[in-house]
Amino acid sequence: MLTDSHQPIIQFDHASFGFSGVTALKDISLSIGDGEFVGVIGPNGSGKTTLCRAILGLMSPTEGHLHIFDCACEALRCYHRAKIGYLPQKGVVDRNFPVTVLETVMMGRYGALGLLRRPGAKDRQIAMDALAQVSMDQHKDTALGRLSGGQQQRVFIARALAQQPKVLLLDEPTTGLDITMQHNVIELVQHLHKTLKLTVLLITHDINMIRSRVDRLVLLKTRLFAAGPPSEVLKPEILSQVYGKDLVITGKDIVIVEDYHHPH
Repeated sequence: MLTDSHQPIIQFDHASFGFSGVTALKDISLSIGDGEFVGVIGPNGSGKTTLCRAILGLMSPTEGHLHIFDCACEALRCYHRAKIGYLPQKGVVDRNFPVTVLETVMMGRYGALGLLRRPGAKDRQIAMDALAQVSMDQHKDTALGRLSGGQQQRVFIARALAQQPKVLLLDEPTTGLDITMQHNVIELVQHLHKTLKLTVLLITHDINMIRSRVDRLVLLKTRLFAAGPPSEVLKPEILSQVYGKDLVITGKDIVIVEDYHHPH
C-alpha cells in the first residue's frame, strides 16, 4: 500500500503482459508513488524485465490497464515516455568506439527533444549538469571505452538524467561490477533519489545491496507475489515459496544461488 504522501504515478490495474502466446506477467495490480524508491526482485524468468518494458511502453497489456502519469496511451512516442530515464542492463562497451563521455550523455537529450531537433547550448549545459550530478564532469572529453565499468555506469546514469526525468528506471545496474563499484552505484542512485526527488524503480538480483535503502520491495514470480516494506517481503516463508532450493539465508544475508546472472 502507498502512504498518503505518495501520489501514484505508475499504476498497474489487473494488467497482464506476454508475447507469442506466453504470459510473462499475469494480473498485476500495483501502484508506484511519486518520489518512492522501489526495488523489484524475483528469480530469473519471473517478469522483472517485462515489467520494465511495460513501463517504457515497449509492451501493451494483453489484459487490464497500465496508467503512467494519468495517461493510458499505448504510443511509445507519447510525451510522458520522455519523463522516464532508463538505464538498461549493461553491455560491453568497445574500447575503441569513438564516442566521448559528453557525447554519450547528450544522447539522453534526444528523448526529450525528439529525433529531428538538434540539441543546442542549453542541452549541452543540461548534459554537463547531469555529468556533475554523477561526479563525471571532469571526464567529459574522455573516450567512453577508456573508463572503468563503474565509471561507465555513472555516465549511463547521467545520460538518463539528461532527459530531466521524473522516473529513473534501472535494470540490474550493478551486474558485472566489482563489489566496491556495486556499492558506489547504489549509493549514487540513493543520493539522486533524495536530491532530485526522483521516483526510482531498481530491478535487481542483489537483495542484500538494496534492502536497507528502498521504501518498498516488489517480489515477482510471473504474478505479483508480494509488495511492501523490505521487512515484510523478506521473510523466509515468503522467499522460500518463490526461490525454493536456490534460497540460502545465512544470518542477515540472503543468497540466491541461481541468480548470478542470466538475462530474463
